[in-house]
Amino acid sequence: MVENLYRRAGALCSLVFGLSCRRGTARASMETHTMNSPKYPDYKRNIWRDMSGYRKWILLTAVAILLMPVLSWPGATAAKTLEIGESAPPFNLPGVDGRNYSLKSFAKANILVVVFTCNHCPTAQAYEDRINQLAKNYKDKGVAVVAISPNDPKALRLDELGYSDMNDSLEDMKIRAKDKGFAFPYLYDGDKQECSLAYGPVSTPHVFIFDKKRELRYVGRIDNSEQAKRVKYRDARNAIDALLAEKPVPVEKTKTSGCSIKWSAKRGSVTKALERWAKEHVALERLDEKGIKALVRNDSGKLRLINVWSTRCGPCMEEFPELVSINRMYRNRDFELITISGDLPENEDKVLSF
Repeated sequence: MVENLYRRAGALCSLVFGLSCRRGTARASMETHTMNSPKYPDYKRNIWRDMSGYRKWILLTAVAILLMPVLSWPGATAAKTLEIGESAPPFNLPGVDGRNYSLKSFAKANILVVVFTCNHCPTAQAYEDRINQLAKNYKDKGVAVVAISPNDPKALRLDELGYSDMNDSLEDMKIRAKDKGFAFPYLYDGDKQECSLAYGPVSTPHVFIFDKKRELRYVGRIDNSEQAKRVKYRDARNAIDALLAEKPVPVEKTKTSGCSIKWSAKRGSVTKALERWAKEHVALERLDEKGIKALVRNDSGKLRLINVWSTRCGPCMEEFPELVSINRMYRNRDFELITISGDLPENEDKVLSF
């Protein structure tokens, strides 16, 4: 869709420029047809100058109209982050417990902490226990904590899953919440991302703290270090404590760090990555008993997964795509996948074609 809009805008530009050049000036016409000639390096400036004000207005208006869907496409531009003092946007999202939650679900809380986080991000994972503990510590003090996953799972590349055993789907969120014993609602916004676009998180995790009137009083990081032992400034807790004491929040806004939000517009990067990986060279090497023993011994210093398979083995063929996905996920870490085909040498072409 986005590419088609750009092509249409380009075609319209060409049409309007072409009409302006056929206005009758030989100079403009000549420069239009010799656009690649170094003799006329300023042809663009002259064409724009030769256009009437009316045609310029038509061109700019038409291009703006054509690009409006592109600019409004989720993720085409960075979502605007809520400013201090702004009201919490409403939402209605499914949770991992099978319930739907809205802003009204937390109406009894004096303070509402909204944390945008996710499964796959290593930074978000590092903060899971701290978020959980924060929810437990302030539960009886009128503070509600809710976590929202903003990511579109279809916009997440395999190589971005290299530090996770889960992706960002709702089903995997249910598993993560159960395994970690989350003491707060964990909501999914990956389909429409309307809530995330309204709040404007920059990365995961990103915290928004609202007072009783649901006005934003703090936005930013949880604390200053991904490593719990190095934390010096507990910004989120400091903000909550100040609000509970009815005092000004000491630091209202901090920068976040973590993984970028996977807006739906990034689905194209997933497609391009799959296409790029599909073009990678595949080669076969002959291996004897000594070579197999060396592989099993594994002196590489990496985690090595060895898969023995054959084109004559149905289950082997069925599971092979999953092994390919695992390799694409983890190969940028200290991991390598080696597959050993049990096919006869004369079937080498068959193995390669698979």
